[in-house]
Amino acid sequence: MSTKAWILHGVAAAAALAVGAHAYFYYRRSVTMFRSRVVGIIPARFASSRFQGKPLVDILGKPMIQRTWERAKLATTLDCVVVATDDEKIAECCRGFGADVIMTAESCRNGAERCSEALQKLGKKYDIVVNIQGDEPLIEPEIIDGIVRALQTTPDAVFSTAVTSLKPEDAFDPNRVKCVVDNRGYAIYFSRGLVPFNKSGKTNPKFPYNLHLGIQSYDSEFLKIYPDLTPTPLQLEEDLEQLKVLENGYKMKVIKVDHDAHGVDTPEDVAKIESFMRERNLS
Repeated sequence: MSTKAWILHGVAAAAALAVGAHAYFYYRRSVTMFRSRVVGIIPARFASSRFQGKPLVDILGKPMIQRTWERAKLATTLDCVVVATDDEKIAECCRGFGADVIMTAESCRNGAERCSEALQKLGKKYDIVVNIQGDEPLIEPEIIDGIVRALQTTPDAVFSTAVTSLKPEDAFDPNRVKCVVDNRGYAIYFSRGLVPFNKSGKTNPKFPYNLHLGIQSYDSEFLKIYPDLTPTPLQLEEDLEQLKVLENGYKMKVIKVDHDAHGVDTPEDVAKIESFMRERNLS
């Protein structure tokens, strides 16, 4: 082989090694560092058409939002937990039990937009934002960790969330959001109605209907552009912010968990959750 050929061969071999080394480094980085910095945000507003002042409602001696914050703090994947609100009464209450608070605009149309504004105001950079519903005072930390890990291990998704089995008595309750998932664990649709809906007009006791738990996490870069996405027809019809994500062609990863859903949507739900807690000696 000529000297020139040897040089060209050596250059090609070095280039191949460099590419291989870069690919390995990127692979290791993606495995160990992909979306590694995580913040939990609890959006809370006082004004609500169904239940005004809901975050401050007393549940066995503590404001509901305090119970949610205390549960969220137990999640191992969260670097910090903050409350995002537009109401000074909520802010004062949260500071009183030790929570960090970020004030946001009254114009935020939903929890995702409030999380997006709070993200912009945080002093640190985060890769994932977990939207923790303030009306889930018994949220399990393991569910928070589960949706974070789902997003960390699914690069083509910008959003992750959780579902559990739907109880028959909740099938036609519009406050209980249902979710349909494909065989790879990606969301197909969310609805306040029963989905899928068979031609008999009744629930099928053999079908595994999914109840959406409300908690969700976002890639932070996607969350920054979320408020600028034009509202979509399905989103407006169902009044569900998740549908704007799906209608715009983004992927959403869903995990299924075993969890008794105890969200507080109406004043009547407070008595139900207090009864549940007393039965199980949950303080």
